[in-house]
Amino acid sequence: MLVTGIELLKKANEEGYAVGAFNTNNLEITQAIVEAAEEMKSPAIIQVSEGGLKYAGIETISAIVRTLATKASVPIALHLDHGTDFNNVMKCLRNGWTSVMMDASKLPLEKNIEVTKNVVTIAHGMGVSVEAEIGKIGGTEDNVTVDEREAAMTDPDEAYKFAKETGVDYLAISIGTAHGPYKGEPKLDFDRLKKIKEMLKMPIVLHGASGVPEADIRKAVSLGVNKINIDTDIRQAFAARLRELLKEDEEVYDPRKILGPCKEAMKEVVKSKMRMFGSEGRA
Repeated sequence: MLVTGIELLKKANEEGYAVGAFNTNNLEITQAIVEAAEEMKSPAIIQVSEGGLKYAGIETISAIVRTLATKASVPIALHLDHGTDFNNVMKCLRNGWTSVMMDASKLPLEKNIEVTKNVVTIAHGMGVSVEAEIGKIGGTEDNVTVDEREAAMTDPDEAYKFAKETGVDYLAISIGTAHGPYKGEPKLDFDRLKKIKEMLKMPIVLHGASGVPEADIRKAVSLGVNKINIDTDIRQAFAARLRELLKEDEEVYDPRKILGPCKEAMKEVVKSKMRMFGSEGRA
């Protein structure tokens, strides 16, 4: 069933677990996420970045996700990940997204508040949930790039002001994670996370979670993270299985025989994340 993001994250916030938000770009990734969710009896968020919109086409990827989600036996939300372009956010609202992210985190705080508040007003009027970001997440994801050395941790007081003035439904904060593969082991600021959660008492989002040690993920969930974004791990599982298949059989050419096993590899990654986040059996 297709639901809004806040329907999933309100329950997660109340019961103390996190919902995985998994990026998709095509049919096979979407199938892997939905099948994993059904097997794990877990809610899921399927998200598309602006790069994903450009790659697949907004109407095409909307049709794929909405069709599979509507037929699913578990609740699934369709989310725009890192919407830096206001026009893209509006296009997603018009094409059936049930959750959108307005990422104006590169702007000064007051301008970020202004832009986000405007999106919240429009989206809420359409019954759609909104995520925003304050602070900067290191690394690169599509057209969003932040140098790790320049990544700014989220200030708790600013986060409180931002949440109060925008009316946003869930907030992505920076506590030391990064987009893309890690060059070393990430050092998460759990004290900062705890303080922000205690002040805001709302669903908190962790970006750049691929590659973060399981113990750190579980601790972050215990301290109030309710939405965790996963993209790189899924891509790497796909690529690794693809290389194996082509090495095992250089004559294979049927896309079904290639993409089918790759889908299964991605599904196993998604299922492992659902166990880790505590969302198994929560549908």
